[in-house]
Amino acid sequence: MRHDTKGLIDRTQRRSFTFDGNSYSGFKGDTLASTLLANNVHLVGRSFKYHRPRGIMSDGTQDPNGLVELHQGDQITPNLRLTGQELVNGLDIRSQNHLGSLDWDLLELNDLLSPFLSAGFYYKTFMWPKAFWEKLYEPIIRRAAGLGRLSMANNSDRYEKAFAFCDVLVIGSGPAGLMAALTAAEAGAQVILAEEDFIFGGRLNSETYDVGGTSGHIWAAEQIAKLREMDNVRLMKRTTITGAYDGGTYAAVERVSHHVAQSGDAPLETFWRITARGCVYAAGAMERPIAFQNNDRPGVIMASALRGYLNRYGVAAGKRVVLFGNNDDTFRTAHDLAAAGIHIAAYVDSRADADITGDFPIYKGAHVTNVKGRKRVEAVTITGAGDVMADCLGVSGGYNPTVHLACHMNGRPQWNENIAAFIPTPNMVPGMEVAGAAGGTFSTHGCLKSGVFRAREVLKALGLEARAPAIPKADALQTRIRPLWMVPCKGRAWLDFQNDVTVKDVKLAAQENFKSVEHMKRYTTQGMAPDQGKNSNVNALAVLADATGRGIAETGTTTYRPPYTPVAIAAMGAHGQGAGFAPQRFTTSDKISRDMNAPMIEAGLWYRPSYFPKDGEGHWRQSCDREVAMVRSAVGVADVSTLGKIDIQGPDAGAFLDFLYINTFSTLKPGKVRYGLMLREDGYVMDDGTTACIATNHYVMTTTTAAAGQVMRHLEFVSQCLRPDLDVQFISVTEQWAQFAVAGPKSRDLLAQVLDEPPDLPFMGCGEVSVGGIKARLFRISFSGEHAYELAVPARYGESLFKGVLDKADALGGGAYGMEALNVMRVEKGFLTHSEIDGRVTAGDIGMGAMMSEGKDFIGKTAAQRPGLLEDREELVGLKPVGAVKELNAGAFLFAVEDDPIRETQQGYTTSVAFSPELGMIGLGFLKNGRERHGEVLKLVDHMRQVTTRVEICHPVFLDPEGSKARD
Repeated sequence: MRHDTKGLIDRTQRRSFTFDGNSYSGFKGDTLASTLLANNVHLVGRSFKYHRPRGIMSDGTQDPNGLVELHQGDQITPNLRLTGQELVNGLDIRSQNHLGSLDWDLLELNDLLSPFLSAGFYYKTFMWPKAFWEKLYEPIIRRAAGLGRLSMANNSDRYEKAFAFCDVLVIGSGPAGLMAALTAAEAGAQVILAEEDFIFGGRLNSETYDVGGTSGHIWAAEQIAKLREMDNVRLMKRTTITGAYDGGTYAAVERVSHHVAQSGDAPLETFWRITARGCVYAAGAMERPIAFQNNDRPGVIMASALRGYLNRYGVAAGKRVVLFGNNDDTFRTAHDLAAAGIHIAAYVDSRADADITGDFPIYKGAHVTNVKGRKRVEAVTITGAGDVMADCLGVSGGYNPTVHLACHMNGRPQWNENIAAFIPTPNMVPGMEVAGAAGGTFSTHGCLKSGVFRAREVLKALGLEARAPAIPKADALQTRIRPLWMVPCKGRAWLDFQNDVTVKDVKLAAQENFKSVEHMKRYTTQGMAPDQGKNSNVNALAVLADATGRGIAETGTTTYRPPYTPVAIAAMGAHGQGAGFAPQRFTTSDKISRDMNAPMIEAGLWYRPSYFPKDGEGHWRQSCDREVAMVRSAVGVADVSTLGKIDIQGPDAGAFLDFLYINTFSTLKPGKVRYGLMLREDGYVMDDGTTACIATNHYVMTTTTAAAGQVMRHLEFVSQCLRPDLDVQFISVTEQWAQFAVAGPKSRDLLAQVLDEPPDLPFMGCGEVSVGGIKARLFRISFSGEHAYELAVPARYGESLFKGVLDKADALGGGAYGMEALNVMRVEKGFLTHSEIDGRVTAGDIGMGAMMSEGKDFIGKTAAQRPGLLEDREELVGLKPVGAVKELNAGAFLFAVEDDPIRETQQGYTTSVAFSPELGMIGLGFLKNGRERHGEVLKLVDHMRQVTTRVEICHPVFLDPEGSKARD
């Protein structure tokens, strides 16, 4: 199906690939779609719902049908678009969404059942019988959901992120985009020209008309050569602008190595964040189909795509072609096909007064009413002519300007009767001017002028002067159109080709009162396919408008959201796969801990030692018990550097902390530390920790390890959105300080050997100290209940300090202790972690309601006073086993002894458990009105581990409730 004299492909460089195991070949410059058509392959996939045969429909990324899987080793990339993938040697392409072969899909049975599977059938069918949902309906739906498969192997592709800045971003390199880029560049602006295709020029590469006295694609290449010579221009082909956001920010995906067989070290894609002071949006327009019976058969192609495949790729999509349109542009396709010697079996124009001449049968005021053939067009039924033998049907219902990016900030386009399409309204995206066909200008000369004018408007807003370059001569005729959305028929006329939405479906939605475009969309799934309605939305809106008696303008459009085309999650999350998904963070003491054979466990994103085994200890409990006893009797050292540390400074730092915490910090004096509790806006506890006053208007906040990032984001939100009036600055310094807990009766003795001048700090005091001449910070705080300190030094000295402190601790009968021992001691003291403050508890639940200041406002104060957060709550309690089974488990539930252990009777749950060498098994949990129930015996049931025992409810502080050890 190649035409010997047409196309821009390089016939000296042959490329080959396989499709469903069959080998095909094409040339450099081909796409997979053009190569398959050149090899007379039209059946490429199956539709989602009814599994009807589907063929290539367009020559752009809006194609709804040409979706395939790319297989590379153990990798499978689903939903690769045939029209957007350049031909590369060795590609293994396979069709998707069928059971059996593509040619004989057993799931085509769905098409026979279509009378029972109309739009909205799932809303009515799956509601009964109720028990069927979990056992029958949901499993079937889950298996059927989605298009394509994943291999489930780790993604081995590499992706990158990048940032770019410019004065003017030009989106699209057709005639309007090229003139806009030239105008801005010659004015001295920094310009980025982004084009999603792999060659610049846009539609000029697919047409035969002249621009400036030369072929359009040659003129485009000349302009690109000029731009490439300018230092203030960046040309970005294979780059799709996928979203427009606040502040002149645009998201873009660059396909870096999709077009090469061996990418080497190059990433597959790069996700760009482009910040532009102004933008010219010149993304062109997309041809839309017309709905009629069997208009979805393989071989039914958009009329502009027919000439695009011919002129750009040298491919004739058919040998006997019928053309059907309602506008003048369709005749351009007839002219190009006839000039190339391709037989036109019939030209059908729905307009009785159409001005058309040609050496082929012409039917004015007629319609195509049906297509014969199942897996390929075999004949076309025309009013007044009957069946006409053909193997291809080109259809044109007019053009829709590509308004998508202009709508990404919730702007709504307006209906234009002259072109029967929606166009962007001014200022839908601040700083964006819409040029060319994207704005409804469909003549080539008009696009050239529009590009210059819109670029000058952008430059004027930037304070730059720009001369108006000469506009090259080009076709100035604006195409005429008479709207035709559908041809009435008894059979099914298709709107959304991938999701199998018909005209009847949209009318049914209106009949059942789903009259809003958004309701109709969800009722029918119209526009939810991978093309996001680019081909079908306007036709569906027109059908809905007719069914509801409204105009199209009144009916409106659905909401356009980014991304414009599908974007791989791996591209947006570049570096976020493998180890990059959860970065491994190591403390300065990590090597020493591993050398001591400490098993490392994850805490947040950090790795911390679980325990430090000694010779002869064969079980972790032996090591843990020894470490707990060591801290209680002598001294222990633990690395607590992973705690979040936020440095807060400024004249309003105290007021800022008052607003964040439920208790008051503005009264905290330099050299003092205070415990604080932080609520979310809904009144529930977010995090707890200590904050030290280093000097006047200078504080260091400590957060839990797990919530460090969350709290930092919270502070940013509060500062920028809730209290921008406060003069305060803050920064995370978690990684800047290595911090070590020194706990136990001999902790003061150990520090006396480490510090240059040991201070006599009171409990909850802090101050600057020095270690070997190095400035450090010392805090007298305790998470173990013992007399304890935390010593912080700049991170570069952390490893050396840890080693030196351990040596001195050994001499005092102490040593290192890990997370297991730390957890045992904090449970003994009733101290909290995120096992308790899990996002569902209030300050009152954990016994800290009295801390809530009545004399100031703070985040969550009002919400925390809601009756539901004050009455009949589950409150923090301690738990001790008293039954025959002495085992306690976190995550178990509490019941009255006489009750059945079912959901309706549960009264509480456990959060943390530990074996205390001194007290035995103990635990923490929450129980309804628990503080009033100390001494009660309840039944603990762990259904998963099949454990049942009895527990006594007690105070959550098991050891030294007065806190005398820490204060000593």
